[in-house]
Amino acid sequence: MTESPAPSVSRWAVYLRLGRISNLPTVWTNCLAGVFLAGVAPSAGTAAPLLLALSCFYTGGMLLNDAFDAGHDRKFRPERPIPAGQIAAGEVFAGGFALLGLGEAVLGMIGPLQGAAPSAMGLLSGLVLGALIVFYDAHHKNNVLSPLVMALCRAMVYVTVAATVLPAVAALVPPARLGWGMVALVCYLIGLTYVAKQENLQQIRNLWPLVFLATPFVYCAPALSEGPFAAALYLGFLAWVGYGLWFVMIPARRSIPRAVTVLIAGISLLDGVLMAGTGAPPAWLAATVAAWALTLFLQRFVSGT
Repeated sequence: MTESPAPSVSRWAVYLRLGRISNLPTVWTNCLAGVFLAGVAPSAGTAAPLLLALSCFYTGGMLLNDAFDAGHDRKFRPERPIPAGQIAAGEVFAGGFALLGLGEAVLGMIGPLQGAAPSAMGLLSGLVLGALIVFYDAHHKNNVLSPLVMALCRAMVYVTVAATVLPAVAALVPPARLGWGMVALVCYLIGLTYVAKQENLQQIRNLWPLVFLATPFVYCAPALSEGPFAAALYLGFLAWVGYGLWFVMIPARRSIPRAVTVLIAGISLLDGVLMAGTGAPPAWLAATVAAWALTLFLQRFVSGT
């Protein structure tokens, strides 16, 4: 069955919804965290194309998620754009793969823009990230390991950024804190993705996977001694995750979609706490708080799930 686009729906609105663009600020802070965890000072000439490249990877992955899920959504989420006839699945597939290709192309341009050769390690990391995204989108339904795969997709943002900004030799042996930052992010995303997989059930079958959400707080505890701004960021992140879990743990307040959007916005706060552990200046930490606020603002207009 081929869906016909619905003329009454703005094409831009459909693509914004499919791309979950409200969550893009969390990808931007992932990029910033990757730079700081790699031990490199960010510059506009490097940061801007990195943000663009990883935004393309994320948005392309979101489009492919709906394209691969079209059959499932016809039965369980008929309001989604493809089964609702607002856009054809083939067009969404084409757009998703095109954005993944564009993201890889932008990665290849970063070195030449700085007067250097393209980063082979950065390009390789981008290919791995793209492959993980496609694998997740195609196989996440009824896959017990899908939360891990989704978490690895986000962790590969750190890797791709670090591999692009570090010299080739250094990229082969990245700083240990990059690895530990990836572990913290992976654990947080496993817990978040587990909650998200319950969205259509409006209930949580098991609570033990939520323990993964606590891991970042253990690793990032030293941020409490990195100065008042870093300590406030850590405590704010703790309070925010607690707020998200309120919509999971309290039956009378249970709202899985609300919990998911809250926890997604929290990714930017986690990035900020990880950056605080590297001694990042307060201005860059404030940028992660601004990204958190921007995510919440955009979620009012475009659903984050």
